[in-house]
Order: sequence, then C-alpha cells, then structure tokens
Amino acid sequence: MKVVIIEDEKITARDLVQTIQQLFPQIGILKVLGTVKDSISYFSSDRSADLIFADIQLGDGLSFEIFSAVEIDVPVIFCTAYDEYALHAFKANGFDYILKPFTNESVSAAINKYLAFRGRIAENAVPYKALEQLFTTKKTTEIGAVLVYQKDRIMPVAISDIAFFYLKNGVVNLTTFDKKTYVVNKTMDELGKFTEPLFFRANRQYLVHRKAVLDASSALSRKLTLSLSVPVPESVTISREKMGQFLEWLTQR
Repeated sequence: MKVVIIEDEKITARDLVQTIQQLFPQIGILKVLGTVKDSISYFSSDRSADLIFADIQLGDGLSFEIFSAVEIDVPVIFCTAYDEYALHAFKANGFDYILKPFTNESVSAAINKYLAFRGRIAENAVPYKALEQLFTTKKTTEIGAVLVYQKDRIMPVAISDIAFFYLKNGVVNLTTFDKKTYVVNKTMDELGKFTEPLFFRANRQYLVHRKAVLDASSALSRKLTLSLSVPVPESVTISREKMGQFLEWLTQR
C-alpha cells in the first residue's frame, strides 16, 4: 500500500512517517508534501497513492484546494487540530480523521478503518466542496475548538468560550469568558484565519471576540482603546488606520 502525506509542519510530518512505518511496515511512503502548490503539481502527474494523510490548514491555503484543482479518487484521512464537532462529518461519509497531536492509537485506528472499508470508500466519497464550505462558513468559528496545553494535559476549548487571544514574549495565550487562561501552540496569524469573522485582530498582541467588546473610546488619542468584559494583561488599542475596519466589524453582531 502506498501513502502520500500532506503536512506543512516538518516535525509533525516526520513523526507521522515514522509512526506509520513502525505500525505498518508494509506501507510505503510515496511522498511528503508541504504546500497546496506542490501537492497540486505532484498529483497532476502521479496518482498512484492508495491513501492520503492531509492536514487541512497549510501555509498557502486549505488542502481542499488541492482536491478542487486536481481530480483525485483517493481516500483521505484528514489531520487537524481544529473543529472537533465538524469533523464528525468526515466519519458520516466514510473518511476518518486524526485530531492533532496524533498518537499511535489514532493513526492505527484510522489506517485500520481504511483497510476495513477499502472496497467501499469510493462509493461513499465526501464531496470536497461541501467539506470546504464546512470549514470556511462563518458559522464554523462558533462551533470549533482550539487545543490548549496545561502542564501534561492537552484539551479542546470551544471558540465560543474564548474572550481573546494574547501574544506576549512569543507565547500565545487565550483567556476564556470565565477568566481561565491557557497556552496555545498556534501563531496569531493562524488563529486569525481560523477564527474570522468572529474575532478581530486589534493589533499584534490581541485577537478579540466580538462578544467580549463592551465599548471603545478615543479620548485625545488617535487610537481606539477597547473595554472588554474580561480583564486584560495590557490595554487593547486599535490604530487609526484600522478604526474603520474595526467599527464595520463591530456592527456585524
């Protein structure tokens, strides 16, 4: 059996390759791809893979773009750190998923499921456009989740429970509406793409939930200062250049 892996995080890709080879020595890894562009180029000329492991959010777009650009009749096991609830749609249509960080058990279960249903997956194929809409619709951010780290525990926190994300000393934290704070292993740019339009990137440090904003004041400054319903480590300001964009976003309640 031949497998292609689409994953832009090199360490994660390497770990997945090693895990698959240790659990299933008979499986060959044809290729490891890191971008939408490279994947489209590869599958345009080589479609010999039996199974694809694909991260959803890549550095240059969503992996759904690959399957929209190239017709591929190969089942996909999606790997993602987001949308715990929406991912049930994958199972309902015959595919599986791995919620990051993956384990030996989750990889083994996903591959065994593919092997068990190998002859039936093509008949139950998921329309990739429908999946793309599932992850890009505005409502997605209301039911999604972000993985957080607390000591030796990893757990999901619902997007709807998060008041703001905050960057300090290179570390991203989130604070919930009930004032709990956790470390997040994602960049602010990645979180901004995933949580829009429910969240607004106020500045380099803050990404705020619309429902957390109480009011905004300008006083004598050329910036807006936000008041949030949850205490913040430092004041949240909006530059003059982003005021119009912020006020328009604020009216979309």
